[in-house]
Amino acid sequence: MLAGAMLWLVLMSISLHAFAQVAGTVTQLSGPMMAKKADGKVKILSLKSEVEAGDTLVTEKNTYALVKFIDNSEITLKPSTTFVVEQFAYQADHPEGDQASFNLVKGGLRSLSGLLGKRSKEKFSLKTPVATIGIRGTYFTAEYIGAGGYAVPGSSLPKTGSPPGATLAPGLYTSVTTGQIVVSNPGGTLNFSAGQFGYTPNFRQPPVLLPTNPGIPFTLPPVFNASTGPSASNTTPGKSNNVDCEVR
Repeated sequence: MLAGAMLWLVLMSISLHAFAQVAGTVTQLSGPMMAKKADGKVKILSLKSEVEAGDTLVTEKNTYALVKFIDNSEITLKPSTTFVVEQFAYQADHPEGDQASFNLVKGGLRSLSGLLGKRSKEKFSLKTPVATIGIRGTYFTAEYIGAGGYAVPGSSLPKTGSPPGATLAPGLYTSVTTGQIVVSNPGGTLNFSAGQFGYTPNFRQPPVLLPTNPGIPFTLPPVFNASTGPSASNTTPGKSNNVDCEVR
C-alpha cells in the first residue's frame, strides 16, 4: 500500500508539471526575484528563467525585472512588487484559446501589449485592488500604493496629510505613453489619453485626472536594454489617437 501511495504521488507531481503552462521568460533582471509556484514551492529566478501560469512574482527592494511573454508582450516590474500570473495561454493559430489574467497585488509595472492583447482584448485583464485593467496595443504604467502612502519629494496632488511634497496618497496611479485607456470602477469612469496621468483612490471612488506627473519614479538600471519598449520615460510619452486600452 505504501508503494502504491508513493507511485500516486509521483504521478501527481508529473501531472502537475505537465499541466504547468510556460507564459514567458525573464529577459532582464537587476537583482533578486522569486516565484511562488502554484504548488507552494518557491524558486529563485535568474535571466532566462521561465515564468509559468500560476506563478506569483516577487521583486526585492532594488530589483527591476522584465518578463517577455510568448505573445511578445512585456511586463516590467518595479522593486518591491508582487505580481501574479493567474492564467496565460496563447497559440498563434488558435485565438479561441487566448487567455491572460494578471493581478498587481502591490507595487508597480509597465505593460507593453503583444499579439494576444491586440486580437483578444476581452480575454486580457490586469487586476488591482481598486480597478481591473484591460489592455490592447498600449504602453502604460500602473502603480498601486497601499496604506501609508509613498514618499516622493516634490510630487503633485493628491497628498496625504503629510507636509507638501512628502507623501502620495494610497491608491492606483496610471500614466499612458501610447494609446488611450478608460479607467472604471463602481465609483465612475474616466478616459485618459497619451501624456495624461490618472489616480483612483479606492474601489468606490471614481478615477480623476492629475494635472501633472505625480512623480512616481520608474528609472530602469543601466543593465537593462534601453531599446526595450517605446519611451523609457513617462514624462514625455508619445502621442496616439488609437483607443486601445481599457481599464474596467
